[in-house]
Amino acid sequence: MGKQCPQGFYGVQMNMQSRKASRRIAAAGLCTWLVVLIGLFGALPAQTQPAPRYEVDPNWPQLPLPDRWLTGGLGGMCIDGRDHVFVLNRQNVVPEDLDASHLAPPVIEFDPEGQVVRSWGDPNRLGSRLHDCHVDANQHVWIVAAGTGVVQKYSSDGDELLLQLGDTGVFDSSDGSREGHPLNSDRAQFFLPSSLAVDAATGDIYVADGELTGGNQRIAVIDRSGQFLRQWALHRTESERAIVPLPHCLRISDDGLVYVCDREADRIQVFDRMGNFVRNIDVPWQPATPPEGRRSGTRGTAVVLAFSPDPEQRLLFVVNQNSVRVDILNRRTGELLSSFGGGPGRYRGQFTLPHGIGVDSAGNVYVAEQEGRRIQKFKPVIP
Repeated sequence: MGKQCPQGFYGVQMNMQSRKASRRIAAAGLCTWLVVLIGLFGALPAQTQPAPRYEVDPNWPQLPLPDRWLTGGLGGMCIDGRDHVFVLNRQNVVPEDLDASHLAPPVIEFDPEGQVVRSWGDPNRLGSRLHDCHVDANQHVWIVAAGTGVVQKYSSDGDELLLQLGDTGVFDSSDGSREGHPLNSDRAQFFLPSSLAVDAATGDIYVADGELTGGNQRIAVIDRSGQFLRQWALHRTESERAIVPLPHCLRISDDGLVYVCDREADRIQVFDRMGNFVRNIDVPWQPATPPEGRRSGTRGTAVVLAFSPDPEQRLLFVVNQNSVRVDILNRRTGELLSSFGGGPGRYRGQFTLPHGIGVDSAGNVYVAEQEGRRIQKFKPVIP
């Protein structure tokens, strides 16, 4: 979307027969473009803004993938400043399927057109159950391996490991093992980390350390050299003490607020950089089928999130695994504006355990699926 307006604009200019006509056409095109951007991402009063709508892009990514690749579950994804999309392939494939395919690498990078431009990663070095990634302003790629308990920083091409937080295979527990009692200690060692973000203003690394019950339950902040700075837990009132505080995702907004997925409570919690609680954003849902006699509501409504690309980051895009859709919320008010996705399934536009989400500079939304083992792109629908 962001590239089409300039091309059409200049194309019109070259075909105008008078400077006056050119100015009229250019002004009209510019106004149209501004209306599209404003309608999608802000500036108009809330009551006049249309609910955002999205449709799947059937041509992204470009298929087939190279070399008869077979991907396992996609544990996470991230987008860099060039709108390149990185996906984390857990490689948990059916062994018999390899008779007709090759195992895809752990990290796959797509360009904005959906073409694979790079792939890399040593599974033994990266660790197990890849869960989240982040690309910083210097094009360094940060990766969280929940199962191994480490956070790693790689060069942009993946050739060099620049920094590792935590010791591989050592957990922040009473005996250093997965079976030990979680410590939530004042050090850069983790126990089932789930997500990370790098603060562009300070270079500090924020780690959500607590993917599953039995591990740590905190947000840990580490400086750029790997030194522990501080930590805090999810906020609980007295009546909420029974809700397990598992931080499943973490993102930092441009205005310096830390957004954390409080998965067990079906909400997002907002903190300042020092860990002071700001507010809750509830993510409600209703089951389509009555829940009597079956398991219901166990996956969570706030699993992972991303911000819209406008300067105010007006929208929150939240993966809701209970409804199996993407909810679009007003970041300031928490109001549910709309949702998209065709619910559970493997057809185009549907999701099977969506587990990663990102938004590029043009407002396109990308959703990575753990059980669906694919990534899909959704384009804004212009009102």
